[in-house]
Amino acid sequence: MVEYEFRELTFYRDSSRSAVRQTLAEHAEYGHWELVRVRVFWGGVRKVVLRRRIIRVRRTA
Repeated sequence: MVEYEFRELTFYRDSSRSAVRQTLAEHAEYGHWELVRVRVFWGGVRKVVLRRRIIRVRRTA
């Protein structure tokens, strides 16, 4: 069974598109996060949900 951990990021109206794109790219590249959902609310607030797979190490001996 695959397990994931989730992280929610909030970007406010005054955040530039390039800053949001750069932040999401860094999370994807260095933290191995993938984009699950983007919600845009009234007033321009964006809530982004990211996920990454949890890798469990099993004892072999």
